[in-house]
Amino acid sequence: MTVGTGRVDSRLARTALRALGSPACGSGHRLCDQVKGVNFEAVLRVEEDEANPKQNLTKREAEGDLGLSMLIDSQNNRYILTKPRDATIPRADHHFLKDIVTIGMLSLPCGWLCTTIGLPTMFGYIICGVLLGPSGLNSIKSVVQVETLGEVGVFFTLFLVGLEFSPERLRKVWKIAFQGPCYMTLLMIAFGLFWGHLLQIRPTQSVFVSTCLSLSSTPLVSRFLMGSARGEKEGDADYGAVLLGMLVVQDVQLGLFIAGMPTLIQAGAGSHSSVVMETLRILALVGQILFSLAAACLLCLVVKTYLIGPYYRKLHVEGKGNKEILILGISAFIFLMLMVTELLDVSMELGCFLAGALISSQGHMVTEEVVAYIEPIRDFLVIIFFASIGLHVFPTFVVYELTVLMVLTLSVVIMKFALAALVLSLLLPKSWQYVKWIVAAGLAQVSELSFVLGSRARRAGIISREVYLLILSVTTLSLLLAPVLWRAVLTRCVPRPERRSSL
Repeated sequence: MTVGTGRVDSRLARTALRALGSPACGSGHRLCDQVKGVNFEAVLRVEEDEANPKQNLTKREAEGDLGLSMLIDSQNNRYILTKPRDATIPRADHHFLKDIVTIGMLSLPCGWLCTTIGLPTMFGYIICGVLLGPSGLNSIKSVVQVETLGEVGVFFTLFLVGLEFSPERLRKVWKIAFQGPCYMTLLMIAFGLFWGHLLQIRPTQSVFVSTCLSLSSTPLVSRFLMGSARGEKEGDADYGAVLLGMLVVQDVQLGLFIAGMPTLIQAGAGSHSSVVMETLRILALVGQILFSLAAACLLCLVVKTYLIGPYYRKLHVEGKGNKEILILGISAFIFLMLMVTELLDVSMELGCFLAGALISSQGHMVTEEVVAYIEPIRDFLVIIFFASIGLHVFPTFVVYELTVLMVLTLSVVIMKFALAALVLSLLLPKSWQYVKWIVAAGLAQVSELSFVLGSRARRAGIISREVYLLILSVTTLSLLLAPVLWRAVLTRCVPRPERRSSL
């Protein structure tokens, strides 16, 4: 069925599709019985009339009509052309271009406003997505394409997180940095399973939500630490090193958890008729993940020893006076590592993190040069990513459930603060005890990367739409509370010589 004007009423579309999907159109069903693995379904094709496309349109409508064919199925899902039969004719997805331009234009005032009132700019980008999404103007047409481009921003973000992985600086506090996040994650999962059992929530969903809430925001804490005076002498309490070390380990945990998400999916989807068989199946899946991670680590060792040094020196020589070569070379290395980890059946995000860690092994000067070239690309793509998150945020949900969300957010912040202080009191030396309160305040929020985990889990069916909205809302509110808690703890706990610069 073809509609020539390029515009179609949704009620008319649903009526037409119900008619086409009725028993009177039974030939498609008979074909489905003959061809296995193929579903035949009546769809509505919306395109402009090729014979006389602008005859009945006003000038304003004609200028707004981008002339793209679109398919709408019986569930109101919309599809657009990805590969034309005639490849000699150049085509462009003008809806997608218009969406990117709109997001770029609106994100500037939204980010500017958040910066003016002292909030992280990512809130402005999320607000931009809310305003342009279904709960606002509903002007974004290519939602899937926007989200896909935003995922590339996640790749570059994790690459830059990997660049911050500095074994030299973290060597002094490596035991605390490694043990602290592990203990905190295990305690959060234990609490999650306990409350999940009381509330009759599936264990897979409880584990996922607890792991999401256990992560803390590396970019936000890094901004807190910018310009602060931290001890550099032997024996000084470098709370910045402790914080960054624990956050880096949490970022590694993020990559490992994304790699283990298929295990959660399969663990939740299987039958539970035999406890022994179910346990063996889960152990086999965990063993497969550990084998893949060991293979990835072995590959990183080989690359670090024999390849990364000559490769970067070659890029540096070829890139003198031509920074495009260096940018392309670094991007190609990131994409190579994510493809390798994907082939090893672990996450692409972990490959991006490992790529950054390998580049950082070449020294501080190399890291600064790469950051200077890659960070602007990351910044633009991250705008698209957070705007795509805003497309799925519904302010009405936050308004209706504001009391519940505030109680949940305060509970999460207090629990993370208490758990961090408890764990650090057992790990830190007695002379560093005041540091535990500062580090606990830095960790007492939920990372914006929980948006990444939440979107993955929502698509995989691990969590429901309501739980996904709860994670988004609690994460946002906890990040809003984080600066207040940080300043309050610094005022009370930091020694006087360090207090002014830290604030």
